[in-house]
Order: sequence, then structure tokens, then C-alpha cells
Amino acid sequence: MAGLVQESKSGLSSSAVISLVAFISIGRHIHGTIGEREKGSIMPPTAGLYESAVPSEQDAKLATESSRILATRSTQDALRVHLEDGQTLTLPYAATRLLSYLLTEMAEGNAVTLIPIHAEMTTQEAADYLNVSRPYLIGLLENGAIPHRKVGTHRRIKFSDVKRYKDDVDQKRHQTLDELAQQAQELNMGY
Repeated sequence: MAGLVQESKSGLSSSAVISLVAFISIGRHIHGTIGEREKGSIMPPTAGLYESAVPSEQDAKLATESSRILATRSTQDALRVHLEDGQTLTLPYAATRLLSYLLTEMAEGNAVTLIPIHAEMTTQEAADYLNVSRPYLIGLLENGAIPHRKVGTHRRIKFSDVKRYKDDVDQKRHQTLDELAQQAQELNMGY
């Protein structure tokens, strides 16, 4: 268990912040009902690489308090974590920003998934990320919409390529919606 130097106004120690981060980054494979999640049951590391951490109500409350603590810190200051064995870790600024973002999302009750940008995904993981069926994704791969490689008979896709595709589709979707809204205004459709 590790802790930040600072304690919150509500009396929750900041050590809970770091144990939450360890829960997300080390044991990020959560399963079961909310009651099981509150007990802290974690799937074994072999269960799946990119499963989301879904915060319980208690986790969301703790994340809210923790993100408030981080928000009061100067962006120039390094975040130091004191471990129970007396060691001190200094987190890089990028890790502190990521931690702040992660806690903010969890405070809102959103699931969080950590995926390294250089990671390769299976077709099922990529389909899940894009929220499409695996057969639809295979079609995208076969048509060249998303680059991939084969390892034996299995396809592997770089996360960065999947994200680029998703960002392109999202941008086109927003552009189309903007055009439709513009047409509706020109035709005085009341939108």
C-alpha cells in the first residue's frame, strides 16, 4: 500500500489514491457484480489484456476526493508517493496528468481501460474498442481500411492504427452532422 503525503478534508487518507491506481494499472481486470467489485475481486492477469475497470460507487466517491486533491497541486510540482517500506517514488508529470484524468473519469462512474499506444490487439479486442462486430472488423481489415499483420493464421492490429481509424470515422461523423444541421437551418426546419 502506498500513499501521498497529503490528507483530504474528508479524512480519507491519500494512501487510498495510490491503492486505487495499483488496482487499475496492475490488477485492471475486474469482473462480477458491483458487490464483488466492492470486495476487490480481480480476474487473473491471463483473463484478458484490455478489459475495463468499472468503478463501484465507493470507488467513484474515492476517485472524486482523490482528483480534488490532485487538482490543488501545482502542475510544476512533482508528485511524490511514499511507500510503507519508506521508499519514495517521484512520478513524472505525464503520469500525474494521466492519474488526474483517470480519477476524473472514475469519479464520473466511467469505465477506464489502459492500453499502451504501441500495443497490438486481437481482432476481438479491436472490434470491442470500435464497438463493432468481429466480422465487420475483419471486413475493414480485408478492405485495407485498417492496416494489420498476420501471425500464423491470426491477425494483429496496432492500437495506434485502430485509434486512427476511430478518430477518422468520428471526424467524418461530426462533419456530416454539421452539414445536416446547416441544411436544416437553411431550410428553416426549426432545428
